[in-house]
Amino acid sequence: MVTRLNPYLNWRGQAAEAMAFYQSVFGGELTSTTFADYGGMGVPEEEQSQVMHAQLTVSESFALMGADAPSTHPESTPNGHISISGDEVDTIRGWFAALAEGGHVDVPFEQAPWGDHFGQVKDRFGINWLCNAGTGGAGGA
Repeated sequence: MVTRLNPYLNWRGQAAEAMAFYQSVFGGELTSTTFADYGGMGVPEEEQSQVMHAQLTVSESFALMGADAPSTHPESTPNGHISISGDEVDTIRGWFAALAEGGHVDVPFEQAPWGDHFGQVKDRFGINWLCNAGTGGAGGA
């Protein structure tokens, strides 16, 4: 059996722009449907063109999902943090730099005490990203 944990993010009217941004950072295939695509789903007419579901599939093990929370839903909760980890330092460094454009770097992407490269950034859509690259404790790459 294959099990995956896929982050699912929510916005108020920014999902299409945010998901297109993430595709520009990570690449992959982006699919998206609107509330109107499914008959309006009971949301106000002016919100039916917003994203009901979007999925960015970057690889077999990396998918990011998101949607707009319509005004008929209670105020959404904060999205928390998304963690990206792997052993390709240059790839993750590039993603970190792209996520930082227009955002705020909380922890620069640099070698951490445990040997890997690590950084923390809040992107321009208010999403917090934890980026860790290396093998852990072996001096990093």
